[in-house]
Amino acid sequence: MDASWINGVIPPLVTPVDAEENVDEQGLRTVVDYVLAGGVHGLLSLGSNGEFYGLDHERQERAVAITLDQTAGRVPVYMGIGAITTKECVKLARMGERLGVQALTVLPPMFLTPSEEELYRHFAAIAEATSLPVLLYNNPDRVGNNISVRLLGRLSDIPNIAGIKDSSGDLTLTAEYIRTTRHKNFRVMAGRDVMILGSLAYGAAGCVASTANIVPSLVVDIYNKFKAGDLAGALEAQFTLAPLRMAFNLASFPVVTKEAMQLMGLPVGEPILPNTACTGENRGKLKGILQEMGVL
Repeated sequence: MDASWINGVIPPLVTPVDAEENVDEQGLRTVVDYVLAGGVHGLLSLGSNGEFYGLDHERQERAVAITLDQTAGRVPVYMGIGAITTKECVKLARMGERLGVQALTVLPPMFLTPSEEELYRHFAAIAEATSLPVLLYNNPDRVGNNISVRLLGRLSDIPNIAGIKDSSGDLTLTAEYIRTTRHKNFRVMAGRDVMILGSLAYGAAGCVASTANIVPSLVVDIYNKFKAGDLAGALEAQFTLAPLRMAFNLASFPVVTKEAMQLMGLPVGEPILPNTACTGENRGKLKGILQEMGVL
């Protein structure tokens, strides 16, 4: 399967919601246009910043459909899957294919502690249920299990498992993913925003970056300058981005993304409960960071 088009900067889009936690259509359309104006290369609907866990199937389907409609083919649209059971993931994969997304990203099962063989069978079953490219999503801090280099080697031999997003924060692991799959048609994407440039230097195809919701053009600068050979410019852009990503601990994940966008005048609504907004003190700290970056 050709995976060469899987590259660049892909924001895991926030999902604007109203007071009843229904998808806010106009807010989502505004977010899509905002990040596309920043030059991003793809969009991920229902990623972790999209609060997939707080949306039932009907709301998830609505979020993806609106994203596809507003994007109108300008860039590829990826759909995130974060269910626990294999059956549920297969159902969501088929929903994404029916809606017309270009690729899927799939988290390992949360809460459980599956063996490597169980993880292999889980991901293989999802891949077999769809003709779409599947990107694995390694995020051990959130889901409690890690996709090892050995397991990735086996999974990367499945024809439509086309890549992985690595949010482990372990650059050695990212580099090993790249080294062991470098002769395959397989794409490794950085998942930690402070490690985009380091991952690119090892050979990553791009990044799935939550900060690209807030400052898409800055994140795109890291990628574009690196690709153009301007390493000093890419490094400066990476350093400029770092304080914003480091500020994500000012509230429960992924609240700060929405908080920053609200401060910038983007109508994304409140976090989905039980998450709540930043404290006034921490919102002030976040506002100061955005002002220092020149985006407020």
